[in-house]
Amino acid sequence: MTEPELDALLAEPGEIVFARSSPEGKLRICEALRAAGQIVAMTGDGVNDAPALRHADIGVAMGRSGTDVAREAATTVLTDDNFATIVRAVEAGRRVFDNVRKFVLYIFAHAVPEVVPFLIFALSGGAVPLPLTVLQILAIDLGTETLPALALGRERAEPGLMDRPPRSPTEGVIDRRLLLRAWGCSGWSRRRW
Repeated sequence: MTEPELDALLAEPGEIVFARSSPEGKLRICEALRAAGQIVAMTGDGVNDAPALRHADIGVAMGRSGTDVAREAATTVLTDDNFATIVRAVEAGRRVFDNVRKFVLYIFAHAVPEVVPFLIFALSGGAVPLPLTVLQILAIDLGTETLPALALGRERAEPGLMDRPPRSPTEGVIDRRLLLRAWGCSGWSRRRW
């Protein structure tokens, strides 16, 4: 298949499964998909699969039957050589990502009512007294926020977690929307005047 034919095939709607591909074919498919802006996951177990595993966004190597070279080139190694493990790993990764975002949102939302009075004190040149000292804020944080924040990290997955499309690889844990929610909505509603 020529490069234009491969590009045309990959551009068609629907799912395409390539099976029993040669290592060179895997690399060509990977490069064509990445050139089209797609996220590529590639599996392999042999030495010849290493270039495609390395070039893919997510290279998945077999842990038991795979070669050392394939395991080194891959980003993920299946220790049980079971493809169903990939689905469980993606689900666990999405749950962890969501829980880290919840934790960060919680911490940032709690920072607003603690920082704003200090900023008012500093900007007023001391004319407005501090409601709490730094040590009191630290005691409150350690005493009341640590356990709830840790519990957010162990929270179960949201319903429909695997029905969502993949997030962008450039999307970080902290983004503008999270900051606006933490500092604009949640943080101000938590203030105690």
